Amino acid sequence: MKTAEDIINDIGTGFIAVSPETTVYEAVKIMAENKIGNLLIQKDNEIIGIWTERDLLHALADSGFDPVTVAIKDCITAEFRFVSHTASIYKLLDMFSESNLRHLIVRKDDEYLGLISTEDVNKVGIIETSKDYKSLFEHVGCGVYISSKEGRFLEVNQALMDMMGYKDKMEFLEVDIAENVYQSPDGRKKFQKMIERDGQLIDYEVNFKRKDGRIVPILLTAHVRYDQDGNVLGYEGIAVDQTQNKQIEEDYKRLFENVGCGVYVSSKEGKFRNANQALLDMLGYESKDEFLKIDLEKDLYFRPGDRRKFQEKIEKDGKVINYEVDFKRRDGKPVPTLLTAHVRYGQQGEVLGYEGVNVDQTQKKQMERELREAHDFLNEIIHSSPNAITATDLEGNIIIWNRTAEETLGYTAEEVLGEMKIDKIYSEGMAKRVMQMVRSEEYGGVGLLRAYPMVYVRRDGGIVEGNISAALIYDSNGKEVAYVGIFVDLEDRLRMERELRQTQEQLLQSEKLAAMGRLTSQIAHELNNPLYGIMNTLELMKTEIPPENRRRKILEMALSETVRLAEMLRKMLSFSKPDEEEKQLTDVNIVIDEILLLHEKQLREHSIKIITSFAEDLHGAFASKNQLRQVFLNIIANARDAMPEGGTLTVETRMEGGQIHALMSDTGFGIKSENTRKIFDAFFTTKDKVKGVGLGLSVCYGFIKEHGGDIKIESEYGSGTTFDIILPIYEEEPSAEED
Repeated sequence: MKTAEDIINDIGTGFIAVSPETTVYEAVKIMAENKIGNLLIQKDNEIIGIWTERDLLHALADSGFDPVTVAIKDCITAEFRFVSHTASIYKLLDMFSESNLRHLIVRKDDEYLGLISTEDVNKVGIIETSKDYKSLFEHVGCGVYISSKEGRFLEVNQALMDMMGYKDKMEFLEVDIAENVYQSPDGRKKFQKMIERDGQLIDYEVNFKRKDGRIVPILLTAHVRYDQDGNVLGYEGIAVDQTQNKQIEEDYKRLFENVGCGVYVSSKEGKFRNANQALLDMLGYESKDEFLKIDLEKDLYFRPGDRRKFQEKIEKDGKVINYEVDFKRRDGKPVPTLLTAHVRYGQQGEVLGYEGVNVDQTQKKQMERELREAHDFLNEIIHSSPNAITATDLEGNIIIWNRTAEETLGYTAEEVLGEMKIDKIYSEGMAKRVMQMVRSEEYGGVGLLRAYPMVYVRRDGGIVEGNISAALIYDSNGKEVAYVGIFVDLEDRLRMERELRQTQEQLLQSEKLAAMGRLTSQIAHELNNPLYGIMNTLELMKTEIPPENRRRKILEMALSETVRLAEMLRKMLSFSKPDEEEKQLTDVNIVIDEILLLHEKQLREHSIKIITSFAEDLHGAFASKNQLRQVFLNIIANARDAMPEGGTLTVETRMEGGQIHALMSDTGFGIKSENTRKIFDAFFTTKDKVKGVGLGLSVCYGFIKEHGGDIKIESEYGSGTTFDIILPIYEEEPSAEED
């Protein structure tokens, strides 16, 4: 682009500087000799003005003017301004157009390069502008043309030739526009009619035809060229290839129709302007015409007032994102919808309507409901568990605390969740120990702790005994996030086991006492006969000795001691046969079930499986519960000892012949046939290592016999043994009134 220095160099507009005192005559002579039209007036090496031919003409107009005597400083009228040598041609043009200046002095640093007039700048400006327009014409990205009214191109740029598929410009300028450029000859006639009517066309859509015959959608903007008399010479304008825009438009249209969610355009008044098929399907409409006629407030919104709420919100914010609302299908069913939309404004900023997308949330809501139900179900499982379930984060903060944990440990969920650490319910240091065991391989594998005996501390300071099973919880990336633990409260079971041991000890003691009683009874019987003989002899001797005889007193003393010894033997016999325990109506099923519950853990530790079959219609027995417990305990203990390597204990009750039968079968090593007759004898045992004194079955047999029942045994050596405990059913005696 031309600069002030370039103009000085091109047109040679140098300068001659003169003194302000130079006369007009001398100044004219200097300009004539140097063939220049102006002089610079310089004083003390500073330019203070410009004297031009125009100043001379103004001075000559004065009738008293004398060019020989008048100095040029007295007749200066021209204004000037300094300008940098780098100023562009457009800068110079602006400076002249914005003021009455006619001259600019070009300065470079402290040096004056020359003088430029407005005529010099205009001349260069016209040339430069022509070059710029020509460059723009050739290099603009859209097609530019000038055409005649008759239908020939007078000038075109390269972009239009490329658009229409022509390489030779002369060939293109020879084509008939109506026949070879427009898709239809009538297309040009229509264009001419419209442009000559209005003088111009803006964004006029038309289809042009390329050299190869392909159609090019064009957006045309043009105006009419007139001659001096106002006659139409032709047209000039720009043509923009709309192929890509049309493709984008088609893509958007295809997207609009085929996108999986409902897309719409609606008016503010409450009608759809357009909607895609997905929205029709979502709302159950088959006819688009019918759909576009519905009243949105009444027919679309499940609650009519919701549309007013929607309008208030969207017009306030200009848009809504993920706005939840219930639409109404054609059949009246609600459709939960997620709405994203924005306002459509007119040119004056008024609201025309709304457009957006609607996503059917039915499936999502169903999944959320199912997920919520599954969560609630799992949560209910946790809280309904008969065992205490707790969970903590990695820092020990409690995050799950079920109802059984509340009952077992005395803390409510509100008190512990997010408020208390788990170590408070353990003895000192035990919480850390549990976490270490969970990570160890020794207690069930890394991340798992199986049935480890544990003591918890209740809120009231009491101790709770049981077993804990715990595990680490991992996220989807395998990262540790929490601990979960299940505590089985064994307080009742441990108490029952203690009671069982106590009962077993009592049974053993009873066996010992029974043995002592039998021994005492036998001794008493053996002593009673000779003792009574002695007493009879003493009584006989007493009749033969007079009362006053001193030997009579000795005899009476011997008789008294003999009577005391007989009384002592009577008391020993009474001890060997204690009073019977109180009997009552007893459910044999319950007694056996309680005994099995107590023995379950012990039998499982011996790898013994328990199979039960209790008769539902079993009658009650009139019996001593304690004695029945001792009977069943003894038989189960014998079955356990008979199966040291494990096996199966089968317990069955049934009614048969008006009697209660309780059958207990083991798969142990059985009893030899020669021993089955002695099994109920006192002090008899088949065990290698004697556990007790061999009185268990003997005592049990005595108890059952005392109840009017019996015990039968079936055994095959090496295959197992079955005990059949038989008891009579309880029958109430008829009352006196019934008699």
